Amino acid sequence: MVQRPSTAPLPRILVLASTYPRWPDDTLPPFVHELARRLTGAFAIHVLAPHCAGAAVHERLDGVEVHRFRYLPRRFETLAYTGGMLPGLRRRPWRLLGLPVFLLAQLIASVRLLRRYRFEVIHAHWLLPQGLIAVMAKRLCGTRPHIVCTGHGADVFALNGGFSRWLKRRVLADCDAVTVASHAMLDALRHVVAVDSRYAVLPMGVDTQQRFMPAGSPRDPKALLFVGRLAEKKGVKFLLDALVLLGRHPGLKLRLIGTGPAEAGLRERVKRLGLDATVEFLGSLPNRELPHWYQTASILVFPSIVTAYGDQEGLGLVAVEALACGCAVVASDLPAIRDVVRHERTGLLVKPGDAEALAAGLTRLLGDGAMRDRLAAAGRQFVTEHFDWTHIANRYAALFHRLIDGAATAS
Repeated sequence: MVQRPSTAPLPRILVLASTYPRWPDDTLPPFVHELARRLTGAFAIHVLAPHCAGAAVHERLDGVEVHRFRYLPRRFETLAYTGGMLPGLRRRPWRLLGLPVFLLAQLIASVRLLRRYRFEVIHAHWLLPQGLIAVMAKRLCGTRPHIVCTGHGADVFALNGGFSRWLKRRVLADCDAVTVASHAMLDALRHVVAVDSRYAVLPMGVDTQQRFMPAGSPRDPKALLFVGRLAEKKGVKFLLDALVLLGRHPGLKLRLIGTGPAEAGLRERVKRLGLDATVEFLGSLPNRELPHWYQTASILVFPSIVTAYGDQEGLGLVAVEALACGCAVVASDLPAIRDVVRHERTGLLVKPGDAEALAAGLTRLLGDGAMRDRLAAAGRQFVTEHFDWTHIANRYAALFHRLIDGAATAS
């Protein structure tokens, strides 16, 4: 936890997000909360996120004040928490009917919080819609909090239509600082705006010291692992095809952790390929259970692709978690993933969407335990140095303090 050496009241930060843990042991990616709770020693953190059935409208979670805005009757509050808003809207276009209500409700809730508290910083996760909401709420209130916007993936890579690009330019122009999860995302933004000193690569982190660590117990040398949404972008169908090509590894087991829109099709593909005895669907698991699976698997497979509409990985925190646990990684050679997996240094990279290349990479690691151990050890050291939450939270705290202290000096 970041500490502020001062007896003055803690400066307040309003965090805007479209997804946030709904309850303890939630299965959602927790990175927004993990950053927020680590900043509570230096800042008073308030989070505004969408409501959904079963979640509290207001609660204090690990020192973070969580506010959840209502936008439709409870049973219809389904725009968020379904694997990302953009993919969800593409799968069910009728949900677009509720999007204006969602945006208006988030804007009204943001304005109310800005008028109730004196926030020094608004931290908007995702350029759209949260970045846009931050800019509009600030203008409506006439207050002067700094705006920090963080891009995570689809908001940078997939929203490239004329109107979306115009909106992103407007948001970015009004931000005091912009952070993105990878160098690939920063390069993508260069096609939208002139990147300047306000922009920085500053990813989310992983707890490499107390949670995601090697267990010290033997691994199953025939256990492969996939963790993530069962969606097109994740490329799982190519992993299944690669398993068929592996053939010469009796006893091989692939465990899939996650659910998603592609699950039914993947289950059918498993049956059609005769992989029923090889592939096990574990469903969504609480985040606290993930280290066990990283610690016992031999190889994490990260076979992501670029979709037809341009969506791709913003970074790949699953690979970071696996390496932190000392698990070897075979991943697709995508720009953002190269920030984590360095070919033949911290893992193996293979051509995306190519089952033969993936099978060759897996064959290489399955047959060479010494290489697995070497890459896993180097990967553990690399992510500990670059992605541990202590390091990441300190960088975000320094960014917020620089903005706040700079404004105080100017005043």
